[in-house]
Amino acid sequence: MRRWLLRLGLVAMGTWACAAAEAQPLSCGVVLMHGKWGMPQSPFLKPVVQKLEPHCQFKLLEMPWSRQRLYDLPYADALGQIRDAVAEFRKAGVLWVAVGGQSFGANASLAYMAQVGDADAILPLAPGHAPEFFYQLPDVRRSVDAARKLVDSGQGDTLVEMSDVNQGQRRPVKTSANALWSYFNPQGWGNMGLSAGAVRKAVPVFWAIGTLDPLHGAGSTEIYQKLPAHSDSRYLVVRANHANTPEVAADELLDWVKARIGR
Repeated sequence: MRRWLLRLGLVAMGTWACAAAEAQPLSCGVVLMHGKWGMPQSPFLKPVVQKLEPHCQFKLLEMPWSRQRLYDLPYADALGQIRDAVAEFRKAGVLWVAVGGQSFGANASLAYMAQVGDADAILPLAPGHAPEFFYQLPDVRRSVDAARKLVDSGQGDTLVEMSDVNQGQRRPVKTSANALWSYFNPQGWGNMGLSAGAVRKAVPVFWAIGTLDPLHGAGSTEIYQKLPAHSDSRYLVVRANHANTPEVAADELLDWVKARIGR
């Protein structure tokens, strides 16, 4: 009888331990950002979330470059959103926090690590938004120059119009000179090469680029090579375009993340 009670007690303790373990927060957190004119529930990022959700918590942010916001706040405010999301994970006891995204979201993950730098990994998937190239378009240059002059003269709240560019598509935007200049300054935070070279600490990077992406080739590798070297970093080339690179890379990303968090 005593042996049976002891066995029952051990079983109960085991059940409680499993329940307690399940109740603990996941040790992995990912702040994930959509691309230009996208939204938090991006179909391009959905496969990544589905693959990693059993292992990681997610914060999907609507950034100032969404189709509803269209640069309503400057880049500094965007990085503030990311900083707050990372801080929420830390406060909840999450041990490993990554920042990443697709296209402009990837751009922001680099800018964040250059300006703030408190995450444990970077996940740039099909990185995009290249103000140094957009600036070569005459109409974009006129708008960006107008924004810069207004900012320099203390009139940064003045509205400026511009024809935005995204994968060959155009969309009119109207926002403050401060905001426009912050995203389209060819030598500003949106310049991924400059951000990569200014990343504040060496952390592992999972970089995925598609063979059909406009940035594939020298443009992508040159930016990646400016990042601080880390033995766990991975540069993955997949047969995909700018939109479906995250989906095609999702399995490899899952394996990489599991290796980083010990699962």
